[in-house]
Amino acid sequence: MGNLAATFSNQGRWSEAEELEVHVLETRKTKLGVDHPDTLTCMANLACTWKDQGRHTDALALMRDCAQARQRILRGEHPDVLSSLAIVAKWSS
Repeated sequence: MGNLAATFSNQGRWSEAEELEVHVLETRKTKLGVDHPDTLTCMANLACTWKDQGRHTDALALMRDCAQARQRILRGEHPDVLSSLAIVAKWSS
């Protein structure tokens, strides 16, 4: 489902991508936990979709949450931590 959401996003089908991403995120939170790396990846994907939809404030808030969680869980120089922090910096400017 996550891959299909990514395909929809790449096609500019934002509402369909968002619907699937929300479903996948909630499922991952339930099955894997809120701090699981796969859950955090889904969170980042949803933030990017919101950004593409023009929901800048919501996207930035979600990406900040994702970056903070990734820093706490993955620590240091992990590529996902660095990526999230770079996106937050870019979207904040």
